[in-house]
Amino acid sequence: MLSWALAFLVIALIAAVFGFGGIASASAGIAQILFFIFLVMFVVALILRAVRG
Repeated sequence: MLSWALAFLVIALIAAVFGFGGIASASAGIAQILFFIFLVMFVVALILRAVRG
């Protein structure tokens, strides 16, 4: 999932360089959402690992 977030971030940066503001904004938003989901899943995995031992 982190790789998808990075891919959308790269798409956003390339679109911004070429002047496509709408596409850049949408791609950056998707990248932020995917990164947030990744962080939540990572924290949940850490907590579960700590609880299970």
